Amino acid sequence: MRIAKYIANAGVCSRREAEKLIAKRKVFINEVCCEHPSTKVTTNDKIIVNKKIIKLDTQVRLWKMYKPAKIICTNNDPENRKTIFNLIPKNLPRLISIGRLDFMSEGLLLFTNNGDFARRYELPSSNILRVYRVCINGTISLTDIKNINKGIKINNIEYLNVRVRIEKFKTPYTWLIFKMTEGKNREIRNICEYFLWNIVNLVRIQYGSIKLIKQKPGEIIEVKNFNSNL
Repeated sequence: MRIAKYIANAGVCSRREAEKLIAKRKVFINEVCCEHPSTKVTTNDKIIVNKKIIKLDTQVRLWKMYKPAKIICTNNDPENRKTIFNLIPKNLPRLISIGRLDFMSEGLLLFTNNGDFARRYELPSSNILRVYRVCINGTISLTDIKNINKGIKINNIEYLNVRVRIEKFKTPYTWLIFKMTEGKNREIRNICEYFLWNIVNLVRIQYGSIKLIKQKPGEIIEVKNFNSNL
């Protein structure tokens, strides 16, 4: 296994960040400074990153969190806002978030200890289902719903793999269910803005086979049964 991949799979950082650490001479293999991110290593090698010995956990593990609104999905925020990683208990290993939710959105967010697994889950080519419940202030035209389901283009970006339906209506609010497999940046918010729909609440309730069930905002629990060979 290449050293950059080893570091990423050990949950230290992303593969790209690992390459930067190697360039800065922060990575040592068997007490020798690593010169290139393609250097091959095994689990028998002694790997040191930033003066700490790292170990590769061969078991892929998965956690799910109910991300609250007004929490940012990043490791470090220059504005010093609270991040999702501030919510992770100290007794857990270093976790990698799978995808993200924007600042005002809430709901299901997945974490893993394995960089490769995280990347496979995020790739559009994996066609992983994402389901959201969206509360809109106002009524919704069925014509707009049909147009979304046929596929629309907004600001030269095509939104083709989106399916939406009305879940319920109670004056003055309409609840919609969005289903998608691509996960473009701010996809739902861009669509709603295009149709002048005022979002009151946006919650992700499912990612792949994993559902948000009986979790409180900020709570994180380990998922025991999942397909790690995606």
